[in-house]
Amino acid sequence: MPDGDTIHRAASALRTALGGKAMTRFDAPRLVGPVPQAGRTIEQVESHGKHLEIAWDNGMILHTHMRMSGSWHVYRHGEKWRRPYQQMRASIENDEWVAVCFNAPLVETYRLPDKRRHPGMGRLGPNLCEPNVDLGMAVNLLLSYHDANARIGEVLLDQRVMVGVGNVYRCEVLWATGVSPYAPVGALTEHDAIRIVNTAASQLRMNLQAAPANAPSATRGALAVYGRNGQGCPRCPGTIDRTRMGTHNRVLYWCPSCQSYLDPRARSHPDDTPVMDPHPAAQRFLADLPWNR
Repeated sequence: MPDGDTIHRAASALRTALGGKAMTRFDAPRLVGPVPQAGRTIEQVESHGKHLEIAWDNGMILHTHMRMSGSWHVYRHGEKWRRPYQQMRASIENDEWVAVCFNAPLVETYRLPDKRRHPGMGRLGPNLCEPNVDLGMAVNLLLSYHDANARIGEVLLDQRVMVGVGNVYRCEVLWATGVSPYAPVGALTEHDAIRIVNTAASQLRMNLQAAPANAPSATRGALAVYGRNGQGCPRCPGTIDRTRMGTHNRVLYWCPSCQSYLDPRARSHPDDTPVMDPHPAAQRFLADLPWNR
């Protein structure tokens, strides 16, 4: 699935190939809305989380939502596409380049200033891929989240809090900060929120020029936990585990051993409480005591 930095890079490539140039051809077999006309000049390409928008000089906007499967590619004329034609959802051509959107679930056009017709987008949080974004706003949105009991592993994917963090970065940011994905967002201190936001912004920006598959982490550019279920943790003797979390039941990778901070499920024994010997013989002995029968 595309993360914020992947779509941010795609927007940069589209901006270079299409920006300020007249369009010679447009094709979108599943387009919802009016068809952009050849001859119009593309003035702007912007990304907002998983949304990518292309604007023409007549106020026409092409809105594509990448969700889990969508992506934009840029080719020179005559260059072979890396995906089959059947997966094409939109293509934009000029005299030099062909920009192709593959597998985007949503491809539609509208005219400014009717962006309010997209109520599902809501008010997006700060885009952490942008160098001059106000990170303090993301910290405040995190600390003032409407549901204090929501788990941080879910909140990090809420684009109303911060834009750019996808599933890969959710796992890597939580591991880097040592925070349990089960931690209630209401339990975070200001220091915790600052660490999470700064770590997310740092990883996203570091990876803008890197290969998309290699999200930065403490392991010098490699993935620390994502996709490494059952392997050893790079930081502690523990083993990486996987679980599913959130509205869409997305897979989350984490290390239960060193990511225990603010985990509400952690049970601690008081100093004067005896802990049962885990050896099977001890368990059987205790189970055979008269008061345990």
